[in-house]
Amino acid sequence: MTLPVLSEVTTGFHSAVGDPTSAPVHVLQLDLAVPGSLRAPGGLPPESTHGRVLTLVRLDGHPIGWVRATVDHQDPDDLYRALADTARRGFPVPAPAVPAVELAHRRPDDGPLVSVIVCTRDRTPMLGACLDSILRLRYPHLEVILVDNAPASDATRELVRTRYGDRIRYLNEPVPGLSWARNHGLAAARGEICAFTDDDVIVDDAWVTALVDGFTTDARAACVTGLVAPAELDTEAQLTLEAYAPAGRGFTLRTWTLDGTDTDGLAQFSTGRFGSGASMAFRTDVLRGVGGFDRAAGAGSPARGGEDLLAFQQVLTAGHTVVYQPDAVVWHRHRRTMDALTRQISAFGVGFGAYLTAAVMRRPGLLLVLLRRLPSGVWRWHQAARKRTRGAPPGYQGAFRSLKRLERRGFLYGPFCYLVSLRTQRRAARTRAPG
Repeated sequence: MTLPVLSEVTTGFHSAVGDPTSAPVHVLQLDLAVPGSLRAPGGLPPESTHGRVLTLVRLDGHPIGWVRATVDHQDPDDLYRALADTARRGFPVPAPAVPAVELAHRRPDDGPLVSVIVCTRDRTPMLGACLDSILRLRYPHLEVILVDNAPASDATRELVRTRYGDRIRYLNEPVPGLSWARNHGLAAARGEICAFTDDDVIVDDAWVTALVDGFTTDARAACVTGLVAPAELDTEAQLTLEAYAPAGRGFTLRTWTLDGTDTDGLAQFSTGRFGSGASMAFRTDVLRGVGGFDRAAGAGSPARGGEDLLAFQQVLTAGHTVVYQPDAVVWHRHRRTMDALTRQISAFGVGFGAYLTAAVMRRPGLLLVLLRRLPSGVWRWHQAARKRTRGAPPGYQGAFRSLKRLERRGFLYGPFCYLVSLRTQRRAARTRAPG
């Protein structure tokens, strides 16, 4: 067996995922406090420990970094020891106050009811893995809501009926659009907290427990996001996305408010740093109070995204705290083809431009603030993207330049797309059947 060749403390850098020609890379996880705990995403036994592997390293359940290895031997115990030894040499090993393993097994009888809301549209084949992982959650006070968004067939309804029965509440939202589906789930939720994830993820067994724990870090916390890790890196497109735009936000718990303690004046606009819609939770009454998700934003609308960023921003500007809790891990299955990846990156740009437009339309007073701070924000984004491209391995540099152009072009289209979407969604709201 070849010992691990690299350790990285920060998720998503190209040095952690390797060159795009190295696909496939098998994604694993281990816990330094649990000998022999080498597992695949979601806690399942690994399908393969041969070839290139990228391993999320944890300590007592808390994620602390990545280790990459090239393996020519398939014994999981040997691989665990080699990866763990490399991690201990390469990472600072803190002593967590509350082990996440303990959190995963704790059954807080007085904990709040959490409504887990999953929205899907005609992706029945991959949905089962997501729902199975949610039903493995150890948190005791849970309801699971599946919103089927404008389905083309009854396949998803039949999956829920035959495989899950009354363990999952099935809802049908006839108007296409992710925000329509999320708002339908939000309206039906009975929980004090509503947690959202996507149909292409596998959730960690402590995901909800860690989200709930995040609300205790600050009495004003009204939104908690979590770490989004890649579930698979089987193709060039998946490796490229994880290198160019990783969904993970690191391994340190963070909070944001607008009380003057955050020195970054762009915090209320650059809410993408808080997390993403694949792993987010809100106090239900607060999210309802800010109007839920903007139906003119999000996947399935001309705006193509940005509804999660706008929800973060609305919660923040309403005076609440947003928390990033890295212990709340979900594993995301990235787009597998380069065509799908380019459409996604373009949507990122469009969605961000749409989000800023929506934020200003809701609070016109933000326009002057945005105009003062946008030039420096754009310059910083450009410099960061330029540095990332220059520092990328040769196999990524051409793709990075192309994706950056697509994202920038999409951003410029974003305001127009949002206005078109606003008109479209208003028409849809008038024609939607009551109830």
